[in-house]
Amino acid sequence: MSNFKIFIIEDNIFYAKLIKHHLSLNPDNEIHIFGNANDCLANLHLNPNLITVDYQLPDSTGEELFKQIQIYNNQIPVIIISCQKEIQIALNFLKQGVYDYIIKNDEMKELLFENIIKIKEDLAIKNNKNIEVIIENEFTNDIIGQSEKLKLLFTLIEKASKSNINVSISGQTGTGKELVAKSIHLNSKRNKKQFIAVNMAAISKELVESELFGHEKGAFTGASERKKGKFEEANGGTLFLDEIGELDLNIQSKLLRVLQEREITRVGGNKVVKFDIKLIVATNKDLLLEVQEGRFREDLYYRILGLSINLPTLKERQGDILILANYFIEKYSLENKTPIKSFTQEANTKLLSYNYPGNIRELKSIIQLACVMSENIEITSNDLVFNNLSKNQNLITNINTLKIITEKIILERLELFNNNVSDTSKSLDIGKTTIYNLIRLNL
Repeated sequence: MSNFKIFIIEDNIFYAKLIKHHLSLNPDNEIHIFGNANDCLANLHLNPNLITVDYQLPDSTGEELFKQIQIYNNQIPVIIISCQKEIQIALNFLKQGVYDYIIKNDEMKELLFENIIKIKEDLAIKNNKNIEVIIENEFTNDIIGQSEKLKLLFTLIEKASKSNINVSISGQTGTGKELVAKSIHLNSKRNKKQFIAVNMAAISKELVESELFGHEKGAFTGASERKKGKFEEANGGTLFLDEIGELDLNIQSKLLRVLQEREITRVGGNKVVKFDIKLIVATNKDLLLEVQEGRFREDLYYRILGLSINLPTLKERQGDILILANYFIEKYSLENKTPIKSFTQEANTKLLSYNYPGNIRELKSIIQLACVMSENIEITSNDLVFNNLSKNQNLITNINTLKIITEKIILERLELFNNNVSDTSKSLDIGKTTIYNLIRLNL
């Protein structure tokens, strides 16, 4: 659909620009930003297809603006985007007829994109057009860049989304395996159901079976009630098993049977539960080598292989480095309500000269730290601190296992953030459980 006009009514210019950035990834979207209610009303003659309205504006309230839009044309969908989390406020808006009420949090973008899809489908129905499964760039909104490697990746995501085939994603740590998995889910017919992600490396061997297949009350000490496993939770949707190469051989055998029969039995029970999922797995290991060395079952390997997607390293996406760096600045500025900074030419050169062994995750961490350290509106080369891997090249050359490298990175980052687990988790974009497990092992 061409010329899908979206009005963004938001007085926080940084937040408005970030929303526009994401929505503009779909070239069919025509975005207009207005900082107040009066400017929005003065431009309604442009006939927008969607209006997003901030809850509180400098010259009006979101509620009052919505009422005036209704008077002008009650067929224009209006979405309220607000920091107000009170359920009653949301209910009041929905009763008045707003299309949706979205809280400003990490899920805002995804919910907004889903609403746009619904609105476009409604328009297609009204125009008597055939509705097809919509595969749009907006569902790969966090996969940023323009490199040829990325264009190939988008093609594979689309192919994976149109089929129920299993998908196996490989790539170095920090290349965005879960992001790709989620994009496949959001582009598929299963996007109205759950996307369940499980990091197999973060679950102890004793609990894996219960986590995946569930358990009955009294199945073991501490099982005080029945619990659904991840396969049941993902029923109708997508199950993403990250770090699949970490699975114990015994659990591999049980997983193979489950995938063959498309049914599970909860631990401590005898009731057979059928399921329907799209399976996506990921690993940073060479699974074929793991098979050859007897650490991964060959039959399970071929069962999960399906459509294979190998993610490029950030160094292989050289043209995307500065695009990503600027995106992370915008994101940092929005989250911390600070002015958007820019890079000096020397800083750009320094960013392009680094190898990024930690890939996109490392770049994000470097940019966040640079935003904190920079004293001015510009980020200089001195503000870019490659303080972990760049100062410890022996970490890469002398140690062969990724597990040890990862542990050292986490411990060094913990030290940088004065043992603040929450800040460390955010800076590395990993779960707190992984960090707590590592701390426990090092006590």
